[in-house]
Amino acid sequence: MLGQLYQRWREGCHDIPQLHRELRARGFTGDIQCVRRYFRPFKKPHSPKPKNPPAPAPDLRPAPKPRRVVRWIMTSPGHLAETDAAELKEIRSACPHLDATARHVRDFADMMRNLRGEELPAWMDRVLADDLPALHSLVNGMKRDLDAVTAGLSTHWSSGQVESHVTRAKLLKRMGYGRANLDLLRRRILLTT
Repeated sequence: MLGQLYQRWREGCHDIPQLHRELRARGFTGDIQCVRRYFRPFKKPHSPKPKNPPAPAPDLRPAPKPRRVVRWIMTSPGHLAETDAAELKEIRSACPHLDATARHVRDFADMMRNLRGEELPAWMDRVLADDLPALHSLVNGMKRDLDAVTAGLSTHWSSGQVESHVTRAKLLKRMGYGRANLDLLRRRILLTT
């Protein structure tokens, strides 16, 4: 009986209650503690518990949402709260791609704010030198109409008012489901101003 029990142990059945049930089915009258004592020498010794348990791992704070990081990058450094600036600095030091992106975005914003369009070609070369595919597509789009982009970054004039009037005219045309002829559309535009 002990030979069969030992054979079951070597086959991988280390469940003492299961082995006890199998023994009882063969006529064993002892309790489960006898089976535990029998298999105690076969078990691998447990590693001793350390005297000083290790300190629990510190709670990881959640990463900020991508929109928040984008807002931090797009905000002028002088207008960022101290905590936001510290978090952005920490994130930028952990991710070199994000650091390079933030640097290029800030340079472009400075160029746009101070109307220095003549610096655009050098900025585009610096962007293309880094491995930033999203900014590469922006630069490629700017290259298609470089003169207009340079003029937009160099002059005080803006087409924003004209664009808003065009958008309003398109909205009025859509509200007429495209059925309004030019005279009706003209009247609606003049009456809404």
